[in-house]
Amino acid sequence: MSADKKKAAPAAKPLFHKMNYILIIASILVVVIGFALMSGKEGDIYDGRRTVLAPIVVILGFVLGIVAIFYRKNEAENTEA
Repeated sequence: MSADKKKAAPAAKPLFHKMNYILIIASILVVVIGFALMSGKEGDIYDGRRTVLAPIVVILGFVLGIVAIFYRKNEAENTEA
C-alpha cells in the first residue's frame, strides 16, 4: 500500500494522568507508614498503636489507592491542559 492509502491511527488518550500517579505514590507511602507503625520489637504487642492505629492507616492507604485508580479530571480541566 502506498502512503496515501494508509490512515493515521488516532492518538490514544493516556489511561492515567499526572494526578493519578501522584495519588498512587501517596497511597503507597501511607501503606508503608502504616506497616512501619505496626512493626517493632519493643513494647507491648497489643498496644493501641499496633492494633488500632496502624490497621486504620493501612486501610486508608488502600482506599486512597482505589481513589487514585478511579480519579478522572473534569472535561473542562482536560481541555485546558
